[in-house]
Amino acid sequence: MWDRPSICMNKFEQQILEYLTRPGYKPVKSDKLVDKLKLSKKIVVKHREALRSLIEQEKVYENQQGRLKLRASPDTIVGIIKRTASGSGFLIPHETPPGDKTSDVFISRSDIRDAHTGDEVVVRLLHRRRGGGRRCGRIEEILQRATRTFVGTYFERGGDGYVQVDGTVFQDAISVGDPGAKGAQPDEKIVIDMLRFPGPYQTGEAVLTEVLGPRGDRGVDTLSIIREFDLATDFPEKVREEAQSQVERFDENDLTGRIDLTKETIVTIDPADARDFDDAISLEQSGDGGWRLGIHIADVSHFVKPGTALDAEAKKRSTSVYLPAHVIGMLPEVLSNGLASLQQGKLRFTKSLFIELDADGVPTHTEFANSVIKVTRRFSYEQVMPIIREPERFRTRVSAKVRALLAHMHKLATLLRSRRFAAGALELNLPEVKLDFDKQDRVCGAHAVEHDESHQIIEEFMLAANIAVATELSNRDVLFLRRVHGPPDLKKLRALAEFASAIGYPLKRYQSRRDLQALLQRVRGKPAEHAINFAMLRNMKRAEYSEVKMGHYALGVENYCHFTSPIRRYPDLVVHRLIEAIFPGKRRSRGLSESETEKLGKHCSVGERRAEAAERELTKVRLLTYMADRIGEEMEAVITGVERFGFFCQGIEIPIEGLVHISAIDSSDYYDYDEATFSVVGRRRGRIYRLGDRICVSVAHVDVDRRHLDFHIVPRTTRRKSSGKKRSQKSEKRREK
Repeated sequence: MWDRPSICMNKFEQQILEYLTRPGYKPVKSDKLVDKLKLSKKIVVKHREALRSLIEQEKVYENQQGRLKLRASPDTIVGIIKRTASGSGFLIPHETPPGDKTSDVFISRSDIRDAHTGDEVVVRLLHRRRGGGRRCGRIEEILQRATRTFVGTYFERGGDGYVQVDGTVFQDAISVGDPGAKGAQPDEKIVIDMLRFPGPYQTGEAVLTEVLGPRGDRGVDTLSIIREFDLATDFPEKVREEAQSQVERFDENDLTGRIDLTKETIVTIDPADARDFDDAISLEQSGDGGWRLGIHIADVSHFVKPGTALDAEAKKRSTSVYLPAHVIGMLPEVLSNGLASLQQGKLRFTKSLFIELDADGVPTHTEFANSVIKVTRRFSYEQVMPIIREPERFRTRVSAKVRALLAHMHKLATLLRSRRFAAGALELNLPEVKLDFDKQDRVCGAHAVEHDESHQIIEEFMLAANIAVATELSNRDVLFLRRVHGPPDLKKLRALAEFASAIGYPLKRYQSRRDLQALLQRVRGKPAEHAINFAMLRNMKRAEYSEVKMGHYALGVENYCHFTSPIRRYPDLVVHRLIEAIFPGKRRSRGLSESETEKLGKHCSVGERRAEAAERELTKVRLLTYMADRIGEEMEAVITGVERFGFFCQGIEIPIEGLVHISAIDSSDYYDYDEATFSVVGRRRGRIYRLGDRICVSVAHVDVDRRHLDFHIVPRTTRRKSSGKKRSQKSEKRREK
């Protein structure tokens, strides 16, 4: 990195340095930099002067190929900061410091300046280290703020207005000036735009921009999360007009360029509460045992054209957001839940992928077609397996063709699944719990989601489709947006192997996906199942979108992309357009350039993470609100994370996560943290609390605004059996309904 200049850097130099410090920056020549920055002719000269100045200052240099690189200082590093509740933080580097044992860098409260979680910063590495060899650093410069918009609870003090921001991002209240701005009243949720971030030696200051409503009122929590994560809700008028125009112009009699599959037996299988339907399935088996699998995906590309306002808005959103009891669509509802949705009995335009497989389930041929279908029958997951297991019981309610189709689908999916795991694919077995809501959208309970064979049928076919599409595009040397999943660090896999051995499950070849999957199979249904699954999850990287061909580690495939959900994911829509261009007789589309694909991948990855975080936070708020009236209630839980200060655990029947602080485990003992075994161990009695252990806890403290829950350990001798039993009976009644 560069040293901080003694005089203010001009904006052109700053723009160049910001581009050269982007994650994943690939060195370019100076003439290409002009194109990358999309500079107008008026300022090209000034940028060239700025570049020459940076080279003269030895902040930037040209290598032998004439490509631009930063002159890196060995004691500085760029990354993303993550603050802790204590006010200190950790830097997650874009690249690991050379020779360093740990990937993150500790930043003390006195060295963190006014940086906050998500900010991109420059850190100067210090000579001191913390326990475990972790490097320490000091923030030198904040390159980019993650956000300036925050949501919190308004109050007044000493004649001034303040807001306590939700969560733990800021410990102290932020001043918003004169009281009553925009009519705000104490205890209302408000939105602020930060003017001055709080730091060790300065208070925060913000301007109040919106009043959301009284804290705790119906819908205010959802609106708070929407504002906190800057989620777009209403569509611009131009976008709505274009969507409506597509509906008005749709002519189901005009099938030009499409094969007519309306007489085929085609089904959809989705959750019972699904609002949009992307995918449908047909399947035939030949006399020699081979298969012809048809995967028919909503042809969103027919309605959403490049260069339109509809496309620009879909790209901006990048994904639909599925909040509890509320969906924010990527597309207007007249398309997402109407014209593009594959509803039963309705004529719908699709892109069809046909995969021919031999009797062993090995793909032998792939072809695409623009098509038109009519879904014969829509099923929910819960309806499918009873029909497959007892077809004769449903002969009066389900046609023979549909029953035969479901049976064939089950047979082929089972074959594909066994082949996939034999090839080394990984699948974690973590419980999924779905919340139950009352008429006021408040949590009233929860129930376990059964991930049975009906889910696996659709999962296998969607995986097969995504792999087939990516393989075809790759074989044709088409640049496309891949779904990639990098391999975990060997150091982390080694730690996983040590942990597995410590609890009685030796893992010698921890680099092998097959051995990792074998380990997951060995612990299935056993006490160590949760521990191994959680430990493995902690070691896995996140999947993301990228133009780089790096494969998908968990699936064990070289080529993979997203193709099957264009109603709710923009990357799928982009892939559909590429497929259109490779149809016979079609002119090959230029598609996106490498830099455009790279930029889109990063944008869509960020959008996906934002959507997941918003869903997670609103779920947490709803659960905390539910638990606020249940102080002292006991519940069974599983330990999901172990740290030096205690451990986190999640309820089994109610999926709320809370902290058992190390000081609250047992007042008669002192506990030490054992990083190698993901556990805390009592010095006197040797009691061990380990990742994945099932324990009994009671609700000790709930802070909805801070989004925090404290649990206490319930000793075996004092546990009440009634509360858990009653809740189990209620859950069973809900399942029957």
